[in-house]
Amino acid sequence: MGKPLTQTPGRHMASEIAEAPAVFAAACVADHSAQITALGMAECHAIYTIARGSSDAAANVLSYEFMRELGKPMTSLPPSIFSVGKGVDMAGTAAVLVSQSGASEDLVRSAKGVRAAGGKVVALVNQSGSDVEAASDVTLPLNAGPELAVPATKSVIGSIAAGMALLGAMKPDYAARSAASAKRFAGLEGQAHPKAAALTSALLRAHHVYVVGRDTGFGAAHEMALKLKECCAIHAEAYSSSEVLHGPLQLVTNPLLIVMLDTGQPDVQASLDTAEARFTGAGGTVIRLRPSDMGADDMTPAAAAAYLLYLTYPIILNVALALGLNPDHPATLSKVTQTT
Repeated sequence: MGKPLTQTPGRHMASEIAEAPAVFAAACVADHSAQITALGMAECHAIYTIARGSSDAAANVLSYEFMRELGKPMTSLPPSIFSVGKGVDMAGTAAVLVSQSGASEDLVRSAKGVRAAGGKVVALVNQSGSDVEAASDVTLPLNAGPELAVPATKSVIGSIAAGMALLGAMKPDYAARSAASAKRFAGLEGQAHPKAAALTSALLRAHHVYVVGRDTGFGAAHEMALKLKECCAIHAEAYSSSEVLHGPLQLVTNPLLIVMLDTGQPDVQASLDTAEARFTGAGGTVIRLRPSDMGADDMTPAAAAAYLLYLTYPIILNVALALGLNPDHPATLSKVTQTT
């Protein structure tokens, strides 16, 4: 007899990946304009993100999108600034907290600390009624439903979508482009990248992986590298194509797999092309993934990054299973990590 369905390794992760397009489509088009206008987000001269792990990767994706669209600085603050330290002056700024569970004590302290220091707090959270929600000014729910696998997938993609909805509430013309991207994403549900088999085979042979991107693709690279570590126990590092050609290029003298996440933005092509040529010339194995490989060349850069994650999550799942691992429950990890 086979294993009972409830014990099938990777069952939850596979199910949650399959739900991601619908989660993205719904969260991306949610109208939060009344809440965000009342909060006064448009008057903030800078925006900060506060998150950890996969949520921080989603925040990285969003920061590039916000800066390009709004022309305002948006960068990450470590939660320890508020959870361990005395905080910083947040007057005239806003913080976007990203969390699947909304239960981490360091994020709760961060939300309270930002508000006490004069800042506004918007939380992107999947779990309703969370402590982070209670400590924030406004919460934009991901509405992704329960996420049972330890590695976050649909909530990461949902976080990017909710952040895009937030941006749309601040810049109405972006909302229209965001809605078009959501429709395009949903229409590609269930499709596999044509290089999926080649990348799976390469990852099964790999000991060291660079995941390279630029702009929103850099945030996606961080998330893919994290998933390779937590699901497959493969050493992986994320780099921007603008930085990887310095010292890190030397590691290509050892066997190295380079996965390039290309969102298709015209202004990053030269950087990615140069990195690909240098790595290939030095003997590295390079696999480059683009939404346009699937006929999707009309998404916003943040949506393209989310779509690339949707395409790579099943590959990581299959690699983990082939290595005899259960990606639903990595041996050393838990769903909620309590840090300060």
